[in-house]
Amino acid sequence: MTQNTPPVCDYTNSDYQTSFWEHADRAYEDGAEVVALRRLLPASGSLLLELGAGAGRNTPRYTGYERIVLVDYSHTQLEQARARLGDNPRYTYVAADVYKLPFVDGFFDGATMIRTLHHMADAPLALAQTRRVLAPAGVFILEYASKLNLKAIGRYLLGRQKWNPFTREPVEFVELNFDFHPAAIRAWLRELGFKVERQLTVSHLRFPLFKRLLPLKLLVALDALFSLTGDLWQLTPSVFVRSHVPANTGETTPVTGFFRCPACGSTDLQEKKNGVECRGCRKHYPLENGIYDFRV
Repeated sequence: MTQNTPPVCDYTNSDYQTSFWEHADRAYEDGAEVVALRRLLPASGSLLLELGAGAGRNTPRYTGYERIVLVDYSHTQLEQARARLGDNPRYTYVAADVYKLPFVDGFFDGATMIRTLHHMADAPLALAQTRRVLAPAGVFILEYASKLNLKAIGRYLLGRQKWNPFTREPVEFVELNFDFHPAAIRAWLRELGFKVERQLTVSHLRFPLFKRLLPLKLLVALDALFSLTGDLWQLTPSVFVRSHVPANTGETTPVTGFFRCPACGSTDLQEKKNGVECRGCRKHYPLENGIYDFRV
């Protein structure tokens, strides 16, 4: 039986890649994320799940993995990713709801969720789905928007902001846009069985004045230096966390199978020329323009 899930932030027909990244003076933020990923990504891996892949901005940076599965709710965002990356067999494109990931348990040895959790009305559920599909010893790199940043703290203390950055509950500052407390994120990860390894703070210098006065390379270099304090405090608007599933969980990776029906949970799916069919509930998931569509 299909269960209701939280609302999804849908980027269908959005020009997010061009309007937010390419035409909005965010080269510094992008460069800071490159450094964070370089520090946190494993040197090598077999199968990476990229959650919230969008138009594939970060995908080329996952050079150590043999295969990458790009997941996004928006079919049009994945079309942009496919146009950018091509039909290389290294990439698999899947339109899906993160709350109902269409993959068998314990299959991926790596996962990333960058600039995605902040759209999750039920962040623990999204993290639980990620945990479900990760194999023992699998690495998870998460980026989240922190409510405990210096700007928010200053505004709250000056009475210019009503919500409290020190409390652990998420704050929805715009519809389906959430900031999270670092301690809450760590607690959720631990409750799900993840072991937190390292934290990096990112975008320390996200102010127009700094961008005007300092060269891009210097901004990124300073941010890379400041980010090393991430395990001590998390006072920036963006935080990266590397965690992993312990290797001694007793779980085993399925020998066969890849997709799992998001409607009924069956792993008995049959690949066909025009998509995938669930033998459990007979639901058909189409394959259109090289993209599997598992949205229900």
